[in-house]
Amino acid sequence: MKYNLIIADDHKMFLDGLLSILNSENDYNILLTAKNGKHIAKYLEINPDEKIDLIITDITMPEMDGIALNKIVKERNSKIKTLVVSMHNNPEMIDNLIEHDVDGYVPKNAEKEELLKAIQTILGGEKYFSREIKDIYMENKFSKKKNEEVKLTQREIDVITLIAQEFTTQEIADKLFLSKHTIESYRKNLIAKLNVRNLAGLTKYAIKMNYIEH
Repeated sequence: MKYNLIIADDHKMFLDGLLSILNSENDYNILLTAKNGKHIAKYLEINPDEKIDLIITDITMPEMDGIALNKIVKERNSKIKTLVVSMHNNPEMIDNLIEHDVDGYVPKNAEKEELLKAIQTILGGEKYFSREIKDIYMENKFSKKKNEEVKLTQREIDVITLIAQEFTTQEIADKLFLSKHTIESYRKNLIAKLNVRNLAGLTKYAIKMNYIEH
């Protein structure tokens, strides 16, 4: 029995390479290839009873990306497995996909053997994430947990909020009725306390903690 697969990727060279790999195996039947997720979503809508075992998708595609496609697939038929094959390693993207029950994620520069292993593992009923993706995910989780454990005083929150809103040191000092030197000390202490590298890191933290809208 062959497994029925669908592939979505808007890069023809990569798509052709993937087809070549899968067609060289005897276990897979390619039902459909598409350049965007919208095409596949439409196919699922028109063919609700089609037996589809696995959808392999990129993330960045026109009209509908792989994140939106994965969400739609899982909402319509949770029995269909999804594997993301992408160059993106953004922690937030990975979090989003895992939250919406993606079955696997491997980078596009993975070896052929790892790709086939991922497909076989997923079709066997288990999840598969490459070591690189696992490391990024766990590091991001650890970083978030560490940030959440940090307790800021109300004055520190006031300072970091104004920094994130791009006020100058002097402007922050004037608003909080403090000296410029005191604000500079707050800034240095916040960078050390939050384990970030610069003002951009403080801004990202302020956004993550919803101190300012973005």
